[in-house]
Amino acid sequence: MRRVLILGSTGSIGTQALDVIRANPQRFEVVGLSAGSQREALAAQAAEFGVEYTALGAAEAEQLVHDVEADVVLNGITGSVGLGPTLAALAAGRTLALANKESLIVGGDLVTALAGPGQIVPVDSEHSAIAQALRAGQQGEVRRLVLTASGGPFRGRTRAELADVTPAQALAHPTWDMGRVVTTNSSTLVNKGLEVIEAHLLFGVPYDEIDVVVHPQSIVHSMVEFVDGSTIAQASPPDMRLPISLGLGWPNRVGGVGRPLDWTVASSWTFEPLDDEAFPAVRLAKRVGRAGGTYPAVFNAANEQAVDAFHEGRLSYLGILDTVDRVVDAHEPPDALTRESLAAAEEWARAAADRAIAAT
Repeated sequence: MRRVLILGSTGSIGTQALDVIRANPQRFEVVGLSAGSQREALAAQAAEFGVEYTALGAAEAEQLVHDVEADVVLNGITGSVGLGPTLAALAAGRTLALANKESLIVGGDLVTALAGPGQIVPVDSEHSAIAQALRAGQQGEVRRLVLTASGGPFRGRTRAELADVTPAQALAHPTWDMGRVVTTNSSTLVNKGLEVIEAHLLFGVPYDEIDVVVHPQSIVHSMVEFVDGSTIAQASPPDMRLPISLGLGWPNRVGGVGRPLDWTVASSWTFEPLDDEAFPAVRLAKRVGRAGGTYPAVFNAANEQAVDAFHEGRLSYLGILDTVDRVVDAHEPPDALTRESLAAAEEWARAAADRAIAAT
């Protein structure tokens, strides 16, 4: 029986994790739950699963990690506020099932320095796919990682054709149902840029050996190419319960979680190169990742401010990446990377982004 602490239990990742646990009571026990602000929903979950320990907000969640004995901490918190709970889980020696990519991307070396071998298990579908594919070979046999992207709702458009995109159009993702920021990030491919940084930090592969390919069907979730020319791909219908279950049960699989592909039905899978001119987010993210330090935190914070401004009608769609680019260029990194310097860099980036947006 594996004891599980779920952070962000009322969100999409958290509720689907509870679906997995509900279907597998012989394998998992919920020992703690945290939510951002949904007190009533949290109380209902705690009552259903007989959970004594709950928390509201990221600060309480971080303390919960210290106070509750758990085998696995699933961090499904949204945003960089998940950094504290991520660091707490690693320091406590828990297996960290990580859906909160921002904490790894923003924390960078702070997170990787605390993590033991295999202590972080990725829950993003792309990184879960890579982790599965990497089991087919040794680290020294990897030639490159290939992250797949659906291409979002604007796949195939030129930069000029993106000028008049509306918030409603940006939220019409063809595959996944996500929150406002993540869905918008998927349309700009900022989300894919963040995932490139995450892949580098998780698997230790150089940025020059991490590629992105557009795969509209979202069936192949990512691939690993090996030195002998073989490529191992993980394929399944889009369903986050599969990577969540692997995060909870790693390295073992959990039966009956998702439906398999139906090989009796004809289907086609296509792959296209990424258009860097129309969607420069991946290129910018690689530059930010190579710079390291506080740069990823600045990239992430400036983007969040720009996305909010876009949805509030204060910034054009193309202005999102233009703003992030300007803020990244203006950033002067501190001498040392600490939680305090990260927080200061994020605060600076948000203020710098707001100034840039007001000037447009």
